[in-house]
Amino acid sequence: MAERGGFGRGFGGRRPGMVETAEVAKGVAVVNDSDAERVLWFCSRNGTSSLRLHVVNCLKNPHSKDTRQSLLTFQREPSSAETESSEGSEGVLGTWVFDQDLIRRALAEMIILDELPFRIVEGQGFRKFVFVCCPRFKIPSTWTISRDIFKIFSDERLNLKKFFRTSTQRVSITTDTWTSVQRINYMCITAHFIDSEWKLQKKIISFVPIYSHKGESIAKALESCLMDWGLKLVFSVTVDNASSNDTALGFLKKMFVSWGCTAVRSKYLHMRCIAHILNLVVQDGLKESDSAVKKVRDSVRYVRSSPTRLQRFRELVDVMGVEAKKSLCLDVPTMWNSTYMMLSAALLYEKVFEEYASSDSGFKSDLGENNIPNFMDWETISGLVQILKSFYEMTVRISGSLYVTSNTFFSVISDLSCLLSNMVEADGRGVTVKLMGTNMRAKFDKYWGEPEKMNFLIFYANILDPKDKIEYMPIQFTQLYGEGKGKTMFDKVVVGLKELFQDYVSCFPVQSVPENSAKSAPSVIISDCVSVGKPQASLKSQIKKQKLGTGDLSMKKIELEVYLSEVIVDDEDSFDLLRWWKLNSDRFPVLSKMAKDVLAVPISTVASESAFSTSGRVLDAFRSSLTPKIVEALVCAQDWLRLANQPISVEENIEDVERIEKELCSTSTLELDYCLQYLVTMYVYQISMSLRPSFLGWAMELESVQWLGDILNVAAIEHLAPE
Repeated sequence: MAERGGFGRGFGGRRPGMVETAEVAKGVAVVNDSDAERVLWFCSRNGTSSLRLHVVNCLKNPHSKDTRQSLLTFQREPSSAETESSEGSEGVLGTWVFDQDLIRRALAEMIILDELPFRIVEGQGFRKFVFVCCPRFKIPSTWTISRDIFKIFSDERLNLKKFFRTSTQRVSITTDTWTSVQRINYMCITAHFIDSEWKLQKKIISFVPIYSHKGESIAKALESCLMDWGLKLVFSVTVDNASSNDTALGFLKKMFVSWGCTAVRSKYLHMRCIAHILNLVVQDGLKESDSAVKKVRDSVRYVRSSPTRLQRFRELVDVMGVEAKKSLCLDVPTMWNSTYMMLSAALLYEKVFEEYASSDSGFKSDLGENNIPNFMDWETISGLVQILKSFYEMTVRISGSLYVTSNTFFSVISDLSCLLSNMVEADGRGVTVKLMGTNMRAKFDKYWGEPEKMNFLIFYANILDPKDKIEYMPIQFTQLYGEGKGKTMFDKVVVGLKELFQDYVSCFPVQSVPENSAKSAPSVIISDCVSVGKPQASLKSQIKKQKLGTGDLSMKKIELEVYLSEVIVDDEDSFDLLRWWKLNSDRFPVLSKMAKDVLAVPISTVASESAFSTSGRVLDAFRSSLTPKIVEALVCAQDWLRLANQPISVEENIEDVERIEKELCSTSTLELDYCLQYLVTMYVYQISMSLRPSFLGWAMELESVQWLGDILNVAAIEHLAPE
C-alpha cells in the first residue's frame, strides 16, 4: 500500500505521500478527532485513489468545480426579454453548469454591449455582486478583459469574413466620416444586404482613421477595406453630397470594373443620401423665418439657463392648466429636425411665455423688448411647425433600419414636390410660407430637377414593390417634370430596367415563365407520341414544333414581363415586401436575385452615422486614450453582437431628461447650491487622484473609473493585435 501513496511509507519518510493524503483529507468533512482517525486508517489500508475519486465526484463537496449535476433554468427569448417583464414572458427550459470561460466571455460581451469601462471589474460593488451571484467565478483583471474583448472582435470578424467569401450575394455600402475628441477623423463603412432568409442585414465592417477628406484618400480607404474583407461584389455606395465623394466614387467605379463588375451595374454605383439633400432643402426654407425662430430660441434659452427660472416656468404651466407634457429643449441650428422639436414644444407653451414675460422683469431686460415673440411670430412658428412636421415624417420614413427604404425614395420625392408646389401657390398662408416654398423648390430642382442625373435604382426599387410596379409611375413623372419630359423619362426607366434584368440573366441561369404561372399551371410538354382516339393532338404538336423552331411561340414570357403584367398587391399595413419576394422567388428566380440587390440599397447614410453616436460614448472626453484599433473593436463588436431586431437609436431618451428636469425644479435653490458644491468638490478630488469623472445627470450617481489602467490595457492589446 505504501507504493500507492498511502500512509505506510508516508509517515516513514516519503513526504509526497503525506502531502497527497493531506490534500485528500482536506476534501473530507470531519466532525471530531475520531472521524479524522477513520480517514487516516482508511487511507493507510486502501490508499488515497478511491477517496480522491469520491471527493471529486461527490455532489456535496463545495470545493468541487466539476459538478456533474446541472441546474434547471428558465431562459427567456431575446425579443421578449427586451420588451416584457420577467413575469409571464415566453422562453424555454434549459440547464446550467458552471463554466469559467463562458462567464468570462459573457462579461466581456456585457462591457461591449453596454459601453462599460474596462475597470468595472475592479469596482467594489461589482465584486460584491459577483460574490453573491456566483462565488466560484474568478473575476478577471482589466488586462484579461481587454484581451477577451479583442478576441471576441477577432472571432466575430473571422466568422463574418467567411460568410461574405462563401456567399455570392452582392452588398451595398454606406460610409461617412466623423471627428473624435482626439481630433482624429474616423471613417465608418457599413455593409447592407438581404440574406438567404430574406432578412435585411447591416454590418459595420470598418471603423478606421482617415487622415484626409480628399477623394483619393476616401477611395483608397474604401478599397483597402473591401479587399481586406474580400468584397468584390459591391452593388452601390451611398454617400453624402460632398464633392470629394464624387471623386472617390469615380475612382471606385474604375476599380470595380477591373474586378469584374459589368458596365451596366457600374452605372448605378453612386447613390446620394436623400437625408442630406432633404436637410439642405429645409435649411434654405428656414432662412425666411430666421427672425421668429431666433426669438423663440432665445426665449427657451433664457428659461433653461437657470433652475430657478425653469421652476418658475413650471409653476406657471400648472397655474394656467396647460396639459402639455413635452419639455422645453434647445436646438442645434445646423440640424433642422432639432429645430422642429424645439419649436413644436415651445408652441404648446405660447400663453405661458406671454405670462412669463409679464411676471419676470429680467426676461424683457435681458432679451430686449423687440426680441420677445409676439402674436405674428407665433403665427409664423405655427405655420412653420406644420410644414416641418411633414419633412420630419419623411425623414423618419427614409431613416429606417429594420425595413427596406429604397422602394420609398421615388414616393418621397413625389410627395415633397406636391408639398412644395402647394407652398408656392398658397396665397392665404402668408408671404413667408410662399418665400420658403420658393427657396425650397430651387434647392429641390438643383438635385432632383434633372432626372437623367439621378440614380435610376430609386425608380427600379419602386417598380420592384408589388404594391406599385408601374401603376402610378407615369402620372408621378408627369407631375414632377411635365407631360413631355415625364413620358420620355418613363420610357428610359423601362428600358434601363430591362437592360439591368438582361445583365442578371447573363450571370444566372434563366428560365421562361408561363403567362399563367400565377395560377401554377403545369408547363406544356411536346411529345412525338400520339394518343389513340385523339388524332387532333398530332396536328397541334406539329404546329407547336414549327413555332418553336421559328421562335413564334408566344405563350411564354420572360420573368420581368410576367411580373409587370400581374395585378398589383393591395396596399395594407401588414404587407411585408421581403416576405412577398421570398414566397415568389421560385416563380421569379432571376428577378428575385435582382430584387434582393436593389431593395437592399440604403437611401441614406443613417446606418453609418448612428455608429458615431456609439463611438462618441465609447471615446468620450475621459477615455480619449483609447487607440483606433481598440475603438474599432468596441464599435464593430457591439454592432455584430447586438440583436438583429433592434432599431437604430439616433436621439436621446427625452423622457429621462424630462424626469430629471422635474426633480431639479422640485429642488430648492439652497439644496441645489449644496449639490453643486459637492459635485465640484468631488470633481477636484478625482482630478487630484487621477480618476475619470463621469456625470450622467443631476439625478444619477457619480461614477469614478481610473483611466490610467485603460491606457495600460490598450497598450497591451496593441502589442497583441495582429498587423
